[in-house]
Amino acid sequence: MRVTVKKLPSSVIEIEGELESNLFESYFNKALKKLGENLKLDGFRKGKIPESVLHSNIPEINILEEMANLALSEHYPKIIEGEKIDPISRPEISITKLARKNPLGFKIKTAILPEIKLPDYKEIAKKIISKIREEQKNIVVSEEDLEKTIADIRKSRAAKIKMANSQESSPENDTKELPEFNDEFVRALGPFENVEDFKIKLKENIKLEKENEQKENTRLKIIEKIIEDSALDMPEILIEMELDKILYKMESDIAAMGLKFEDYLKQLNKTKENLRGDFRAESEKRAKLALLLNKIGKVEKITIDKKELDEEVARIMERYKDADPERAKMHIENVLTNEKIFQLLES
Repeated sequence: MRVTVKKLPSSVIEIEGELESNLFESYFNKALKKLGENLKLDGFRKGKIPESVLHSNIPEINILEEMANLALSEHYPKIIEGEKIDPISRPEISITKLARKNPLGFKIKTAILPEIKLPDYKEIAKKIISKIREEQKNIVVSEEDLEKTIADIRKSRAAKIKMANSQESSPENDTKELPEFNDEFVRALGPFENVEDFKIKLKENIKLEKENEQKENTRLKIIEKIIEDSALDMPEILIEMELDKILYKMESDIAAMGLKFEDYLKQLNKTKENLRGDFRAESEKRAKLALLLNKIGKVEKITIDKKELDEEVARIMERYKDADPERAKMHIENVLTNEKIFQLLES
């Protein structure tokens, strides 16, 4: 079999080749038998029709197409392996030559994982981390932060009480009729001994939130710079897959609120295609991020402890009883790997 591989834009390749005539002809009887399995003819049992009768009752083009289908189903994996191709989409097959006693001519297009040129991601991380000011590193929770959070909690509690009593609530009333902030109030919120104990724990929580926000901002800057400085020809299929995920989540969220997605689109005066256009840039960024993190993980030989992975999967399965264990495992492995990559960059 002669094969040539040509690179096309967006990480798509085109495989052009010919299967020699003798090899292609060897699929004739197999194709005839397969087509005869579902053929109904008077006087014959289904699947028991002689080949000579099948040949005279099945159009030759149908036999040739089935021969091509069988031949390429068998030889496409061999081509992929032999040419060291890493496909990520279903092959688009077109037949260029189809006749008895002749070679089978074909073209196959498929998307492949792109070649990724990583920038010096460790240097990028080092530069960004070095710019974090000292006051950003040593986060302090001020009295003002504490009082503002307590005020928000009191407003929220006031609103809930009014809703429980079926009274109309307005922000103005919430501010005027706030519940008293005392030991009884904080004990109703959770396992707190008194106001002082509540303030200590609240301060710790606010600090933790600020630290997490700082960490996320730093990680975002690092990854955006890595994406900006990397070179890869994005496959369209990966962008489309990310778009599908975004729209699926949006539809699920809308349904959870008891609304129809079609009505939601009408309110926005948009179609699904409009939304795909709106989210395309975000989807491309997400797809690039996934590829880049995957590549860094391979370069750095990052592995996940099996015990840790099994424990996390067990937690997911406990919470979501109908989840697919294999998909849960893949998701958790991806999350844990990415976390290790970010910890490496932060160090």
